[in-house]
Amino acid sequence: MFKEYADYDGIGLAELIRQGEVSPREVLAAALDRAEALNPELNAIIHTFRERAEKMALHCDGKGFFAGVPFLLKDLMDSFAGEPIRMGSRAVRELPHTHSELVRRYLATGLVPFGKTSTPEFGLTITTEPKAFGPVHNPWKKGYSTGGSSGGSAAVVAARIVPMASASDGGGSIRFPSACCGVFGFKPSRGLTPVGPDFGEPWEGAVAGHVITRSVRDSAAMLDAVSGPETGAAYRVSRLEASCLKACEKDPKPLRIAFSSSPMVPVRLDPEALAGLESTVRLLQDLGHSVEEASPAVNRRRFWKDYLTVVCGHTAAICHDVRKKGGLEAVKKLEPATRNMAALGRSLSAMDFVLAKEGWHGVQLEMGRFFEKWDILLTPTLIGPPAAHGVIPPSALEEKLLVAGSFLPGSRFLLQSGLARHFAAPTLNRMGFTLCGNVTGLPGMSLPLHWTKEGLPLGMQFMGGMCGDATLFALAAQIERAAPWSDRRPPVCG
Repeated sequence: MFKEYADYDGIGLAELIRQGEVSPREVLAAALDRAEALNPELNAIIHTFRERAEKMALHCDGKGFFAGVPFLLKDLMDSFAGEPIRMGSRAVRELPHTHSELVRRYLATGLVPFGKTSTPEFGLTITTEPKAFGPVHNPWKKGYSTGGSSGGSAAVVAARIVPMASASDGGGSIRFPSACCGVFGFKPSRGLTPVGPDFGEPWEGAVAGHVITRSVRDSAAMLDAVSGPETGAAYRVSRLEASCLKACEKDPKPLRIAFSSSPMVPVRLDPEALAGLESTVRLLQDLGHSVEEASPAVNRRRFWKDYLTVVCGHTAAICHDVRKKGGLEAVKKLEPATRNMAALGRSLSAMDFVLAKEGWHGVQLEMGRFFEKWDILLTPTLIGPPAAHGVIPPSALEEKLLVAGSFLPGSRFLLQSGLARHFAAPTLNRMGFTLCGNVTGLPGMSLPLHWTKEGLPLGMQFMGGMCGDATLFALAAQIERAAPWSDRRPPVCG
């Protein structure tokens, strides 16, 4: 038995395999053993294909940067041919015949996937508590949220079942769960990683796919491996000029870093988030960076409304597809919050959608100008500690109101009256720092730099200019060397 498995990141495991110290089968067996032991407590893995993975490990040819390293796929956009995809929904069960392009690129690195991780229905919220599979438990404290929508992936990485797992981010869904689970999460610049062929421009370009990892270098190496142009993509982006992995090897030059405690939605910050921000500012100053307080000039009230308009429009289209494939019975299986968002989307006009996108452009312009002066923007990733289960999803009474509202012909009234803001507040309020990266397409990352008095993680977010991914990785690696987190293990690990 490979007892030291959990001590290594992906690059470390791949190196051991290349040197012949362990075999891909031994490494996979260790991962499967941890999954079997820990997942009953976590509820993070919702589907496995053990025999298929064992065959892949047996025939691993050693090619690829991560050859033989166990891996888990988020069950949302990452189609793996021959394995069902549920998207966190009771209404969906599809069997893809081909890999998604990003999965194809993961496989080209030599990874060995053996299962799928849980996600909220269609990735629509920032806690992974889907009715289809039940809540995923935070490895740091049972009964607490892992964040979302990549909450299953963040949990398995934090619990050291795998050194990395796939993830996607449309409003903070890589950074948010990473911050909740005490791991590293990086959202690449828009267009760097593929989303096809099943998706063309999900959420108007807000969504980016990548991985959640424990180490900075694993994330950097994976972005080097999977980035690049995609046939038929909405954005023609070449590979980054600088290797992200090489950027991790030396400290960056002194950077101009702005820090802000002002979320881009109207909500107050928890003292724990402020404490984490203050200690991170001191760390950056000690590392020689120039750090000053500054916030982008964004209309916070318009910001959340424009974002909600676009996402509701896309949710309406998703639910239309569900009905087309499964009929009314399938629609009835959708969660009340999803049905309500779809109703809002149907009630909006094409003009509403265009005006919302104009609002997005205004934010893009402001952030572009902001990064002409600053190299990095530092904020907390979360407005406060991870929430207990049941806090973020609608209550039973709210669900009844949402179902009733979804049948109203004037569902647009919910948005105009502020009721939509009320129902969306538990989610949108917590996304006050992460949403900007999705609206603008700018790269961002969450580093596990703060733990609350109760021992829960609360990550810090760093954003950079468009295609400034390598600079972010250089800074992340410098911080990881100065304030390492690899020795921290959640209680679920024993």
